[in-house]
Amino acid sequence: MKTIKALGIAIIIWILGVSAFTLIHELPLMEDRYLQANIGLAFVVPFLVWAGAWLYYRKGNLTHGLKLGLVMLLVSATMDVLITVPLLILPSGGSYSSFFGSLDFWLIGLEIIGVTTLFWYLKVPK
Repeated sequence: MKTIKALGIAIIIWILGVSAFTLIHELPLMEDRYLQANIGLAFVVPFLVWAGAWLYYRKGNLTHGLKLGLVMLLVSATMDVLITVPLLILPSGGSYSSFFGSLDFWLIGLEIIGVTTLFWYLKVPK
């Protein structure tokens, strides 16, 4: 596994994901803005992760997609612990346990793992 490359791509995906979440949260579409942002993020994440997997695998890396997905999820969770929760969740009355105990977080995590694994099966020559 090209660890530095995987970490860099995962951080870029996290930055774009948080940016999308924040932007979608500000749109006046639904009364429940948090739900609106999570639904939007659930639609955006597969495209971001697919593009990230393409970047990772384009020069012939053979790391299994499940392993890459787990690294991306771990990086995302770490960035959430260090940045997202303290800067966005705690000031609005949330907590670490409410953020990481949320089904939304884990469904998006499964999306990350699922998309990288699917990309590996469909696009990476074995």
